[in-house]
Amino acid sequence: MKYYNSIIDTIGDTPLVKLNKVTKGIRGTVLAKVEYFNPGNSVKDRIAVRMIEDAEKAGTIQPGGTIIEGTSGNTGFGLALAAIAKGYKCIFTMADKQSKEKIDILRAVGADVVVCPTNVEPDDPRSYYSVAKRLNREIPNSIYPNQYDNLSNTAAHYDTTGPEIWRDTEGKITHFAAGVGTGGTICGTAKFLKEQNPNVVTVGIDTYGSVFKKYKETGIFDQREVYPYLTEGIGEDILPQNVDFSLIDHFVKVTDKDAAIMARRLSREEGLFVGWSTGSAVHGALEWAREHLTDDDVLIILLPDHGTRYLGKIYNDTWMKDHGFLESREFSTARDIVRSKNGKGTLTTVDWDLKVGDAIRLLNQHSISQIPVTEANGEIVGSLTDSTILSKLIEDPAVKDLTVGEVMDKPFKFVALDNTVDVLSSLIDRDNKALLVRDENQQVHIITQADLLAAITN
Repeated sequence: MKYYNSIIDTIGDTPLVKLNKVTKGIRGTVLAKVEYFNPGNSVKDRIAVRMIEDAEKAGTIQPGGTIIEGTSGNTGFGLALAAIAKGYKCIFTMADKQSKEKIDILRAVGADVVVCPTNVEPDDPRSYYSVAKRLNREIPNSIYPNQYDNLSNTAAHYDTTGPEIWRDTEGKITHFAAGVGTGGTICGTAKFLKEQNPNVVTVGIDTYGSVFKKYKETGIFDQREVYPYLTEGIGEDILPQNVDFSLIDHFVKVTDKDAAIMARRLSREEGLFVGWSTGSAVHGALEWAREHLTDDDVLIILLPDHGTRYLGKIYNDTWMKDHGFLESREFSTARDIVRSKNGKGTLTTVDWDLKVGDAIRLLNQHSISQIPVTEANGEIVGSLTDSTILSKLIEDPAVKDLTVGEVMDKPFKFVALDNTVDVLSSLIDRDNKALLVRDENQQVHIITQADLLAAITN
């Protein structure tokens, strides 16, 4: 009889499938490494089992222990499968931008899920990173695998994904592309492939709102690159230890919209029912391939997960229309708003050490209600609004003699140029009165509620 002792024994040996329709006009052979054939429907099954087995070998978890991890969903599901097979409990922390399907799936396999706010700094005690670490400290016989910095993540792909691709392409692979989140998938796979053939080119797919691409190209961790985005599973506002930039030759950034549309195309045109970050990987890889692939090249694109995680989002027409991703209504973008100003309205800022009374006069002089706050080097460190000043002055008139830095609010959020008006409007609230955007020349522009109203009504 042929059978497996547990479900986790079925992980790996996922197929390569040729892409035929979405690759129109692209030279060479483009193959997809379809990771949703893993039992947990994602590439993360590979690292989940490896991290637990390495912890067992190290003696850091004992029978009956608890696995605690911060996850966008897929790693959590893989860890849950490993926990079921090995007799552990699971607690997962997730950012509130993750799909409801992911949360429901984790609870269905017996895990406890703690949902945390997305738009906080990584070291904020409310972030899903910080909450996972705290629970690990508080709960006896628990481990925090930490897929971001646990090098078992990279090792899992070095030992399995890379060799599978090399074997199945008979060593003919010339290019490898994958999304970059924790970094383990692309770096572990690339490390193995480059050891077999140093000429294999690796292309990392990033998202707007993430720090990876600029860091690779400049060596600068630019906090100004970080702003909210919708795509799940790729991009970061930190630099995980599993990201080895020396193994990633090029980065391509992909918008939320392009990723969502490509995921739906793969489902309709290739019969591959894939997740959102898969859309990112394929769109970005094909954009790069159009300019660089030759007839003899073989490009492998890793497809990380399955579409069932996104039924309420990218596979829901109403959700897609509400976010301007389907063209039932034409929405202006941040780019359109910037262009509509015709170069007028250079960004007005206020120095953090200026007196509040002088800042009020500046607001009145320019007839504006909100203004970014900068340090001497021009870095934006905060924001000031007329409503904030008014409420503080009512409480204490002496506030006018304080410096702006003593009363300012947090900086306005940066957004992508291609974000549509409906998405932009959802980001403006009582705690964030305006948005900032960089144009192609890296000039900063402010987008206010008045700008959004004008874009909708014009």
